Amino acid sequence: MEYRKFNNTIIARIDKGEDILEKVKEIALEENIKLASINALGAVSHFIVGVFKVDEKKYYSNEFKGTFEIVSLTGTINTMNDEFYTHIHMSAGNDKGDVFGGHLNKAIVSATCEMIINIIDGKVDRYFDEEIGLNLFKF
Repeated sequence: MEYRKFNNTIIARIDKGEDILEKVKEIALEENIKLASINALGAVSHFIVGVFKVDEKKYYSNEFKGTFEIVSLTGTINTMNDEFYTHIHMSAGNDKGDVFGGHLNKAIVSATCEMIINIIDGKVDRYFDEEIGLNLFKF
């Protein structure tokens, strides 16, 4: 991975074999990012995404291996209990045009991933909401 920072924007290249979530965390900790938005595209060979079933308060994961193009990767960097936290969703398509997505748990780059991180001047922490079963923004 390599990245450059331009004012409040980071442009990153995540390389073949690297895990996208690990590299987001590495950048966030190195740059002391407390609040940011993330967008990316690229290609992955292995990814795990989840879908939260509200009535069960439980995530169900789907794992995919093969050749996929990232159609959309979007999310946030923020904190929970003053520690690094990220919430990212990803959709990726195969060679037939089928697209799969959800809450990102893992993504291994197969060629490259081009990411833009827009740092926001501020901080928003999270808390676990018992009723919903998710970590929500805490204002």
